Amino acid sequence: MKSLDEMIAAAQNAAQTIQTQMEQAQATLDKLEVEGVSGGGLVTIRATAKGRIIGVNIDESLLQPSEKQMLEDLIAAALNDARSKADSVSNAEMSKMTQGLPLPAGFKLPFGN
Repeated sequence: MKSLDEMIAAAQNAAQTIQTQMEQAQATLDKLEVEGVSGGGLVTIRATAKGRIIGVNIDESLLQPSEKQMLEDLIAAALNDARSKADSVSNAEMSKMTQGLPLPAGFKLPFGN
């Protein structure tokens, strides 16, 4: 039977391994890109899976003063679409990392989110 010290050391090693994997997963998420689209492609937003906005593309046909409100609505819709896709990619990547870990149902990593 393992001593208490050996079990504590094993738990500390497992925690360090999980921490390293989390750091690697977070770095990966900042490299994965998603694209939010609205208005049938008139507005596109590129973002990382962590939700950092990389770029915005607006079709020139929307650059009319009379289209201001519609453009603002389309930008908001594209941002929300990009955020939703970023969340999906992030969740998929994090579930890959936590596969096989003996975590209780509903337990979410990372702890701060």
